[in-house]
Amino acid sequence: MAKITQKDINDAVWKACDTFRGSIDPSVYKDYVLTMLFLKYLSDVHDDTLDTYLKKYDGDLTRAKRSMQYERFTVPEHSHFNYLYEHRNESNIGELIDIAFADLEEANRDKLYSEDGSGIFKNISFNSSLLGEPKDKNQRLKTLLIDFSSDKLNLRPSHLGGTDIIGGAYEFLIANFASDAGKKAGEFFTPAEVSTLLAKLTKSKPGSRICDPTCGSGSLLIKAGQEVGSDNFSLYGQEANGSTWALAVMNMFLHGFDNATIRWGDTIRNPKLKEGDALMKFDTVVANPPFSLDKWGKVEDKDGDKTTVSYDPESDKYNRFWRGVPPKSKGDWAFITHMIETLNEHGKAGVVVPHGVLFRGSSEGKIRQKTIEENLLEAVIGLPANLFFGTGIPAAILVFNKQKSSNNVLFIDASKRYESAKNQNKLREQDINDIVNTYNQFANGKLKPGVVEDKYSYVATPKEIQENDYNLNIPRYIDTFEEEAEVDISAVQKEIEQLEGELKTVQAEMDNYLKQLMK
Repeated sequence: MAKITQKDINDAVWKACDTFRGSIDPSVYKDYVLTMLFLKYLSDVHDDTLDTYLKKYDGDLTRAKRSMQYERFTVPEHSHFNYLYEHRNESNIGELIDIAFADLEEANRDKLYSEDGSGIFKNISFNSSLLGEPKDKNQRLKTLLIDFSSDKLNLRPSHLGGTDIIGGAYEFLIANFASDAGKKAGEFFTPAEVSTLLAKLTKSKPGSRICDPTCGSGSLLIKAGQEVGSDNFSLYGQEANGSTWALAVMNMFLHGFDNATIRWGDTIRNPKLKEGDALMKFDTVVANPPFSLDKWGKVEDKDGDKTTVSYDPESDKYNRFWRGVPPKSKGDWAFITHMIETLNEHGKAGVVVPHGVLFRGSSEGKIRQKTIEENLLEAVIGLPANLFFGTGIPAAILVFNKQKSSNNVLFIDASKRYESAKNQNKLREQDINDIVNTYNQFANGKLKPGVVEDKYSYVATPKEIQENDYNLNIPRYIDTFEEEAEVDISAVQKEIEQLEGELKTVQAEMDNYLKQLMK
């Protein structure tokens, strides 16, 4: 039997979305498709492993089931995909699916529950009115089960042509949902090329602790782990949105990162990645936080509202904002500050930011100045516009390093290096390599201060940045102005005379045609 390829799975799972297209928004139905893919994967892995044990024990089912108790996941019989497929015509199929997921969670509490007792399927119901009236809902769920059935989508490891095909399909779906749903979905997804670039710029050594404090669906965190080049690393993430947190947990398992620690909660108001009462420290921190988040900070208790916990960044118990408190309408520096404060003594951070972070004044300007004076900022990299789903504005990457090789700062203007596409621009492999190679040359001391390299990069000294009032706007350091070619007046005059001659000829012909028509 031919091995199934990445494209085979991608095509099959994307076709499964036809069940919902046109009637339900992609930002809603993505959760149903991704969750069903997760169940199908667990079920097929379970069956593949059981068959392996049956072969090992000469068909002894009792011994095989005993061995299954020590596997990654327990799949109760009525939580198995095949059970739901066999009952696809039942009038209460939505309820049966919800029960299946609830019992799957319960059977794997140590893996599928958050530390505060919330299961990853808590925010999704296949019996929800979001899927339409009962008759329409049942038909959609039946079709979805058929689309994921084994004759169309066999996800057994022994049948797959690669070790990370399922993870690849999950990423493929997330990227396409982000494209379809625009801003709503773009909030949880960082384009793969940007994730790759960030992972390479902050490349972690074996043994590293890697964190994404605004991890979304986990794509960036996974890329950072894969960049290590070995299995010797640990992943940590936190995500404020419950549905997206669940996607991240599933994404980790589908990529084989079972031991990743993904917490659910607001990173600024309630950081969950701690050791005792202190914030956990990391070798690498990467993030694509929400751009200029409004009302990120102070929250006051409301009478009778137990869900609102008071918080004031002025008195942050982790003392993260000792450099200053960012404005309440723009949370960019709040996330950056959190990232810096969670780096260990030799840590490195890479963060995607809107350009306003580079030059806005007031409290942001003061925080930026202190960070630069501490010699933490290593690089400022301008990216092309329209790379991100939901926003066409250009962004930048800031790299902070606790162990810089000098006190200078590298500026790169990569804004014109991309592949133009219909909906989104895209960083090409060469564009990523150019940025990473330039950064590595700077880190290794091979780029000298004060020299503009091909209107692309510049190494600024602390004095230059100080003279610019700690404004990091890239055009202040890299002049990208292109001089227009000199105009040959004589040649232009001759071209004008030629065109005027041609025009007279055409007008004469038109006059002749008109005279003939009027006869």
